[in-house]
Amino acid sequence: MNYEIVPLPKEEWKGVPVPLDYTTEYYYDMELTTDETGFHAEMKLKKFDEPVTHLSTDYDFPDTLYADHWEGAEAFGVVAEEDGKKVLKACIECWSEEWSNRLIVTELWVADELHRQGIGTRLMNRVKERARELGRRAIILETQSCNVRAIAFYKAMGFEMIGFDTCCYTNCDIERKEVRFNLGFFLDKRNARW
Repeated sequence: MNYEIVPLPKEEWKGVPVPLDYTTEYYYDMELTTDETGFHAEMKLKKFDEPVTHLSTDYDFPDTLYADHWEGAEAFGVVAEEDGKKVLKACIECWSEEWSNRLIVTELWVADELHRQGIGTRLMNRVKERARELGRRAIILETQSCNVRAIAFYKAMGFEMIGFDTCCYTNCDIERKEVRFNLGFFLDKRNARW
């Protein structure tokens, strides 16, 4: 089945939950060290003793489309009709960070029943197209060191590691094995700034 990617207007979709739930068996273990030559970060793929599930309901700040702090965001997605109602089946949201000339992917989600059908790729390609239309130099996003399926997808889409934050979610993210990874896709590597 060919699912159409459509704009998701803010007036219709603001506040709709994005259920970013996943179960993982693997994580990237981080080791940070310092010596006379500098700072060193190593990230190695390891397996949890038992699968770990992360639910969007576990957090005080659940993901929704068009959150107030992303003023001016745009969203695209796949919508189905169920029992006479529009139901979100996949979405991507992006926001222009004007001062740095980058486009930030703030949300990306595909319903489980639509996985492995190319929808995530089509959504990401729509954002790449939008970044080119806006003349952005890069696309950036955040994921977690334990969301290895998402990391593999982003790598396949041409994203690379651009940084990390070891205290984004708690003061013990490394120990919890859920470190914020920042990934980036460069539309023109020659264009360093503008």
